[in-house]
Amino acid sequence: MKIILEDLLEELKKNNIRLSHQRLKVLEFLVLNQCHPTADQIYNGLHKEVPTLSKTTVYNTLNSLTEANLVRVINIEDNETRYDINTFNHGHFKCQQCKEIYDFGIDIDSIYTDDLNGFKTTDKNVYFKGVCPKCSNA
Repeated sequence: MKIILEDLLEELKKNNIRLSHQRLKVLEFLVLNQCHPTADQIYNGLHKEVPTLSKTTVYNTLNSLTEANLVRVINIEDNETRYDINTFNHGHFKCQQCKEIYDFGIDIDSIYTDDLNGFKTTDKNVYFKGVCPKCSNA
């Protein structure tokens, strides 16, 4: 799925998220760096270009984008929160050697268990960990 910045900007307007230069740069970073960055990676990636950017602005922007369902929060490891601009249902594989995260297609809605009858599901995630082909062949 190709993510187009103009479509996301239109979604921001629909969700009454005020456009600012800093918010736009955070969104643009997510579109151009679909590597599931952390908030710190986003901040560090933009700070030279936008010296007035603060970590608080990055976190506030990410929260607004998450609330508008334009960004997904992924927590593969307990100690790190990453952000995914791809909001369609898919799984994630994290290489335990290079730490890179890969998207993979999966029909999450087809996963079912009788053990959850009566439960209301608000989020579905599939995470795999292992070694990617790049690291396996090294």
